[in-house]
Amino acid sequence: MEREGKMILQQRQVLFLLVLLGVSGAASEPEQFSVVEEMEKDSFVGNVAKALGLKVGLLSYQGTRVVFKGNKEYLQLHPKTGDLLLREKLDREELCGPAESCVLPFQILLENPFRVVRAELRIQDINDHSPEFLDTETVLKILENTSPGTVFLLENAQDLDVGSNSLQNYTISSNSHFHIQIRGDAEGRKYPELVLDKALDRELQQEFKLTVTAVDGGAPPRSGTAQVLVLVMDINDNAPVFSQSRYDVQIPENSPINSLLATVSAKDLDAGNNAEISYSLFHATESIRKTFQLNEKSGQLRLKEKLDFESIQSYTINIRATDGGGLSGKCTMVVQVKDLNDNPPELTMSSFMSPIPENSPDITVAVFSVSDLDSGENGRMVCSIQDDLPFTLKPSIENFYTLVTEGALDRESRAQYNISITVTDLGSPRLKSEHNITVVISDVNDNPPVFSQRAYKLYLQENNSPALHIGSVSASDRDSGVNAKVTYSLLPPETGDLPLFSYISINSDNGHLYALRSLDYEAIQGFHFTVRAADGGSPSLSSQVLVQVLVEDENDNSPFVLYPLQNGTAPCNDLVPRAAEPGYLVTKVVAVDRDWGQNSWLSYQLLKATDPGLFTLLAHNGEVHTARPISDRDTIKQRLLVLVKDNGQPPLSTVVTLTVLLVDGFSEPYVKIQDSNKEQEQTDSLTLYLIISLVSVSFLFLVSVILFIIIRLWKRKTGGGNGHFPSSAPFPNHLVDVSGTGTLSQSYQYEVCLTSGSGASEFKFLKPIIPNFPLQKSGSTAEENSASWNNYN
Repeated sequence: MEREGKMILQQRQVLFLLVLLGVSGAASEPEQFSVVEEMEKDSFVGNVAKALGLKVGLLSYQGTRVVFKGNKEYLQLHPKTGDLLLREKLDREELCGPAESCVLPFQILLENPFRVVRAELRIQDINDHSPEFLDTETVLKILENTSPGTVFLLENAQDLDVGSNSLQNYTISSNSHFHIQIRGDAEGRKYPELVLDKALDRELQQEFKLTVTAVDGGAPPRSGTAQVLVLVMDINDNAPVFSQSRYDVQIPENSPINSLLATVSAKDLDAGNNAEISYSLFHATESIRKTFQLNEKSGQLRLKEKLDFESIQSYTINIRATDGGGLSGKCTMVVQVKDLNDNPPELTMSSFMSPIPENSPDITVAVFSVSDLDSGENGRMVCSIQDDLPFTLKPSIENFYTLVTEGALDRESRAQYNISITVTDLGSPRLKSEHNITVVISDVNDNPPVFSQRAYKLYLQENNSPALHIGSVSASDRDSGVNAKVTYSLLPPETGDLPLFSYISINSDNGHLYALRSLDYEAIQGFHFTVRAADGGSPSLSSQVLVQVLVEDENDNSPFVLYPLQNGTAPCNDLVPRAAEPGYLVTKVVAVDRDWGQNSWLSYQLLKATDPGLFTLLAHNGEVHTARPISDRDTIKQRLLVLVKDNGQPPLSTVVTLTVLLVDGFSEPYVKIQDSNKEQEQTDSLTLYLIISLVSVSFLFLVSVILFIIIRLWKRKTGGGNGHFPSSAPFPNHLVDVSGTGTLSQSYQYEVCLTSGSGASEFKFLKPIIPNFPLQKSGSTAEENSASWNNYN
């Protein structure tokens, strides 16, 4: 739908330009429509499609509408049939007054493509008004010596209808002295005149009561009457004469009420009552009587009501001067109303589109027309909008303008525009009017989500609980609505050896990251993955960010003693010659810690010894030295209890027992440790139990040796001939693996054994036979990590 809307807008712009280029060739004659006044609402006037030669179905697509000047709405257009219908009853007399032809111009506006067609609505008159005399009773004073054939002016009747329906004839009631004759003027109006047929005789009849009837030409005809009272007077042989027959007056339309326009003056050569003159309006329309006031004594004509140039530009006023004898004269005063700039321009909005999509150039936002009731320079207009807007006004024909965009808009920079269309006339002073519209910019998905950081680094303490929230990623989208709704997802790793989705999960709505299972720092120190943020637009836009998770070590491993082994097998004893000097290296406690950093820093402490003053223990490397010379009083067998402690919080520790034998020399076959005091204390009652115990121990030892040999042969057969132990196999009891993370710098194996029959010890130093294996990959299982606990970096 959005793509179709853009295509329609582009077609509209192209067709609009073609209309502008071809406007010079447009038909000059307007389309004609006619209607009889007083027709009911919704009456049929004409068909636009037939008049313009268009298909009826295209009218709605082309956005056809009817526009009258001044925002009037006399007609309505049916979009499906193309019929023009009346919105209300039309009164020709109210719309056009006394004008013979009543024509209302209007425009037929087609928006797609843009086209303006001039048209006229002609309103035909019906006979709905009767002739009417403004003065229903008139008094005429006629001298008795008046010659037959003398003409006396009478007030005319007014009929608001025009043409054949207007006033056509006057008749008078039956009498023996008078008849009516009709006189017409240049404007087609008919005036009655009373004509004396025979001489009057005041002594025979002093007055005549006559009825004058005005008849129009309608079918059936309408009529109106007025009474004429004729008073027969004595002789008055001079009628009043005005000083000038025509007065021309110009007055601004903003003149205040009671302003003096002019003073008329007439003279009568008679004397006495026959020379007394009174002034009155003669043949005056209702609008003249409402607007002007004439002083019957002084002849001053003053303004009675405000003038409006836009309604009536000039008035023709007939003034009659009547003397006391009944004779009268007349003059004409023409009042020209001067136009002032008292009407601000008006703006009629014909079409307006909001919202409009961003990234779409050259969109017609609005189509409107302007008008001013003033004339001349006062009616000329210019239109403008603010300078800092990406819109422009383009003039069309018949005072029409279009508001179009200058280029593609960006909703993220500005979501809406408040446009003030200013229409200014060129009068003095200049008047202006403003029309404010708000153009809303609709969103297009043109911005991908942007993460708040270029990369994320998260820290996770090992041995965490499953489903632990470890952090969040956040991305924002400058678009709006569904185009700004961001969802998060994990991208699979480039290589398939890391089961990423078993370690981590993400909430697709808020970007919260959760650890799915407990992690062991000794198995995996960290991993990274890629998070994708996608918006909800169509097509969807996305961005990616790298997240690195570092596992922090926890002090969860106690120190492990590599030497001497504390596995319950036959003990290995360290030998010290009695001739050893102070500082002699007796042995060394070798221990490691699987933890990292300060959690793996080990310290050694001598807890207990047979002779506390004979040996010293170095706290940092576990070396045992003699503290003084060995004397004959020192016990041959010395037992040392050593505490190995790491530096974690809280610290973990392991206790190891050392056995040191004091010998005279390493060349003796074996120094039997006998305690003569103990042998003397043994009683004969213990001999039997000792023999039984010895037999039991010997039997158990023999069985253990046989099982050990069988297991060794089976493992050697299955392990292959690679010359070293596999990473998953346990070490033999007499071998010690020392990792570089402990107190030794390299990984070595030591074989230490004191044979019970030779009296000498054998200490073998072997070259490294087990290489340093790297850490298991992040994808390794927990069972594989526990099987290779003694491989360290």
